[in-house]
Amino acid sequence: MNHYSPAGDDLLTVAGRTFHSRLLTGTGKYKDFDETRRATEAAGAQIVTLAIRRVNIGQDASQPNLLDALPPDRFTLLPNTAGCYTADDAVRTCRLARELLDGHNLVKLEVLGDERTLYPDVVQTLVAAEKLVADGFDVMVYTSDDPILARRLEAIGCAAIMPLAAPIGSGLGIQNRYNLLEIIENAKVPVIVDAGVGTASDAAIAMELGCDGVLMNTAIAGAKNPVLMAHAMKLAVEAGRAAFHAGRIPRKRFASASSPIDGLVG
Repeated sequence: MNHYSPAGDDLLTVAGRTFHSRLLTGTGKYKDFDETRRATEAAGAQIVTLAIRRVNIGQDASQPNLLDALPPDRFTLLPNTAGCYTADDAVRTCRLARELLDGHNLVKLEVLGDERTLYPDVVQTLVAAEKLVADGFDVMVYTSDDPILARRLEAIGCAAIMPLAAPIGSGLGIQNRYNLLEIIENAKVPVIVDAGVGTASDAAIAMELGCDGVLMNTAIAGAKNPVLMAHAMKLAVEAGRAAFHAGRIPRKRFASASSPIDGLVG
């Protein structure tokens, strides 16, 4: 667990890279790259994830390039394997990203198992993770909230475990905080909630539980005012992190006066 300080030295460390921001954001579903840029800046995000199979980062010179809006010298790019349903497709996509980004090896692995829920195929995820780690990639892995699976992915050598809070894009918030707690308490790599966040309170709860960060896209891009929601998420992540370190009071069934009555005159 990183030491917390309001002065700003509470750093997130992933695969040897350090970051001040614990809010990671996606780049899809915005109306254009300008809105993507403004929302990313409002979120204060330093790590931005992008779907190699869907976003132009130079593959098509005739189309707008995401890297013009989010240049790699300002942001750490996190290519992801969204849309992949087999381990082989995911590995191939990561290798393409490494080629397009001049040897960049930090990737977000996701292997989907169902088109309706976008729930991960955990068997294929394990296979892909083993291949990618062996191939020199730093793998941040999207997975279910299964504590045993999280332990196996960490043992393989994944740089961060990214359990879902709820299905991708659902906005349902954290559905099983006890599984998340089990993952957090046993992990020796960062645990970053990925998928299911709907609003700022969801992000705050994830951080209060002890997550090292939160990744989101739809909750910001799908909001009526994405830039304002990005700002709200930034504040929520910071507040949740501070509350986690501050230590909340125990829950009690009955009232407890903040000013004791013992010793009062009369």
